[in-house]
Amino acid sequence: MSSQRNAGAKTADAARPAAAASAPMLEFQPSEVVQPRLAAMPRQIEFSGPLVAPQTAVVRAKAAGALLSLQVTEGQRVTAGQVLGRIDLAELGNRVAERQANLESARASLVQAERTHASNERLASQSFISPIALENSRAQLDTARAAHSAAQASLDTTRVGLREGALMAPIAGIVAKRHVVPGEKVTMEQPVYTLVDLRHLELAGSVGTHEVAALAAGMSVQVRVEGLEQPVPGRIARIAPAAEPGTRSIGVTIALDNPRELLRAGQYALARVELADVQQRLTVPLPAVGNTSGQDHVWVIENGTLARRAVTLGRRDDAAGRVEVVSGVGPASQVLAARFDNLREGAKANVVAGKAAAVASASASANLATR
Repeated sequence: MSSQRNAGAKTADAARPAAAASAPMLEFQPSEVVQPRLAAMPRQIEFSGPLVAPQTAVVRAKAAGALLSLQVTEGQRVTAGQVLGRIDLAELGNRVAERQANLESARASLVQAERTHASNERLASQSFISPIALENSRAQLDTARAAHSAAQASLDTTRVGLREGALMAPIAGIVAKRHVVPGEKVTMEQPVYTLVDLRHLELAGSVGTHEVAALAAGMSVQVRVEGLEQPVPGRIARIAPAAEPGTRSIGVTIALDNPRELLRAGQYALARVELADVQQRLTVPLPAVGNTSGQDHVWVIENGTLARRAVTLGRRDDAAGRVEVVSGVGPASQVLAARFDNLREGAKANVVAGKAAAVASASASANLATR
């Protein structure tokens, strides 16, 4: 039985070349077969991230108190210096009066200390008091002066808070968030509003250490923003001086002008930098390349038969629809320009000009049917 199976296998193996030889020839139109050609392949560096508004300001309460009113809400436009709300400053006013009284007390103590020290100096000159007593008098005078200065500074600080009790916009922009509601009691430095200026946005991304050498501040960048069909022009504003320790990536910041405020902070964007190619590279159309089990390949016609050639790819240009072939084919190779179904190595094939060619996939299917 074993010898019979071996004989049957040999017979089948011998029949395959005969079947291939008797199969109809695959005919391709000239437009379906191309030769690799030299072309420049611009290098592209891409990175992505959310858009951010660098001109963002948080309006904080400069004094503690009840929030009497808020005059704007989310989405409203404000101008620099515009009053946004008011805080009840009655408590702060009482504090000003208290510190004014403290200052008056410190001033009276200072006057008394100055008089006492002047009297002690006269007594010391007549040797009525000891030098130690005079030094103690001078120390008391210095203490009174320091207390007076501290009381004055405390009063000035409180008065500044009283003047800044009105909530004012530090920049022109749009109200992004309101953190409190009228009637709420706020503390000093508590956030009340967040304002953003959308006229200038930034995209903060990162590139690998092997790519950063090709970038420079001022380079033009095309930025695709979600929700927009057309790319937005931008420029590289700055490049980080050092790589992140964990990722070995280097931060790159893109500046975008947004005068019509069509873009919003937080939108996801993809930046693409295109670098000119200084050399010509051997390329084929993108549809000509297939992949089987992780290996890129193309189909070629060699000596009247089909052959599948493994290739090593390089740069890719999606806009031009071409990809660089580093190895696997040469400039004179006849490469199928598209993917066809049911192709088989060793099948007869040629290029027919001047008449309609049979569709390769249909011919290949017919070959399979006759097997």
